[in-house]
Amino acid sequence: MDLSIERTRIPGLLVVRRPVHRDARGWFTESWQRAKMVAAGLPDFEPVQHNVSHNAARGATRGVHAEPWDKLVTVVHGRVFGAWVDLRAGEGFGATVTLELDESTAVFVPRGVGNAYQALADETVYSYLVNEHWRPDLTYPALALDDPTAAIEWPIPLSQSEISDKDRANPRLAEVAPFVPRPALLLGGSGQIGSALRRLLPDAVAPGRDELDLTDPAAVEALDLSGHDLIINAAAMTAVDAAETPDGSRQAWRLNAELPAQLARKAAAAGATLVHYSTDYVFDGRREVHDEGEALTPVSEYGRTKAAGDLAVGVTPRHYLLRTSWVVGDGGNFVATMARLADEGRSPRVVDDQWGRLSFADEIAAATLHLVASEAPFGTYDVTQAGEPMTWAAIAREVFALRGRSRDDVTTVTTGDYEAGLGDRVSAPRPRHSTLALDKLVSTGFEPVDQVEALRRHVEGS
Repeated sequence: MDLSIERTRIPGLLVVRRPVHRDARGWFTESWQRAKMVAAGLPDFEPVQHNVSHNAARGATRGVHAEPWDKLVTVVHGRVFGAWVDLRAGEGFGATVTLELDESTAVFVPRGVGNAYQALADETVYSYLVNEHWRPDLTYPALALDDPTAAIEWPIPLSQSEISDKDRANPRLAEVAPFVPRPALLLGGSGQIGSALRRLLPDAVAPGRDELDLTDPAAVEALDLSGHDLIINAAAMTAVDAAETPDGSRQAWRLNAELPAQLARKAAAAGATLVHYSTDYVFDGRREVHDEGEALTPVSEYGRTKAAGDLAVGVTPRHYLLRTSWVVGDGGNFVATMARLADEGRSPRVVDDQWGRLSFADEIAAATLHLVASEAPFGTYDVTQAGEPMTWAAIAREVFALRGRSRDDVTTVTTGDYEAGLGDRVSAPRPRHSTLALDKLVSTGFEPVDQVEALRRHVEGS
């Protein structure tokens, strides 16, 4: 049998099928093999403590406990009947899964999922790795072993089982206070992506600029991440042209490179997941479509600072690096400008030789939560709208049409002609092709909306 990971009806609860090598001496199996198991789909949960439970007699029963840590449970000797009840707040509260475990079957239990085990043979021993240290002051939800809602069908009746007095006193499901995950920490919550994230994560801790100065390395260094499992960094210096100036360059390097590097190191030390947002500007735009594996080739100062941040985040064990292009959200952006010009009766000159797709902030936020909630493999994902690539001029014409103006009221120009008309104003080089490949994102089950449809919804709703 090959190593395999199976999902269950409880999100995050995974069954591990392991090869067991047997001979006349007995058997051997790898109870924890990080490289193989992570590659097969097990979270890289970074265990810090190993516990062993010895059960002297058949029928010994423990649980149901929803500890505040992840655990990998394996059988060392004998057989175990396991029962798991989702005690986390949300729609899945109360969902139950049962399974028999032996040396060939293990279970990964995410924090907040109640777990109970009944020995099916004398001298049964099982062990578990956990990623938090036990403390005597810890409190967490527990559930009665005979709760009628969970309706666990114990192979050995509880009346014939050895159960601790503490477990006999556990409450019914209706009386259980659900396990509430630690809130996400959202940095840059006032920006376009950050504002969209705040709408989807109302319980997130999102310090404002007056509470946390992200330009101050000491303030970020003092940031305590211990109360957060998820860190989302939506902060950035996005003034592409200003980044070409000395002051703008210093600010861009601080917010786009040094800050992500600090957060990456702190998130790794805390065992937290880090979400960070990148850009098409890390590429030179020579390829018509850029995928996640393309080498970084920035041609602007802004692009160089973002590329440096990408490299720092990429070494964090638990990270999602979301690469976007042409972001549109609340506040000032290209679409808002074109809509205003259309309403004012003006006819703009717009570049018609740069190609890409829009990325609406709401779509980016939804993709973020999808990747985190579905426990998609960590790494880099391109996140934009779907559909055929368009030029800035083509998008402007769509906006004009949606505002009741003629598409012909938008005049097209080349990048060269546009820049020539700027005079002494600083203009950073732009990628000619900014289209990002969406195959990897779609493979996780997320389907981005076509950019023309998303544009229509945005303009009509604004």
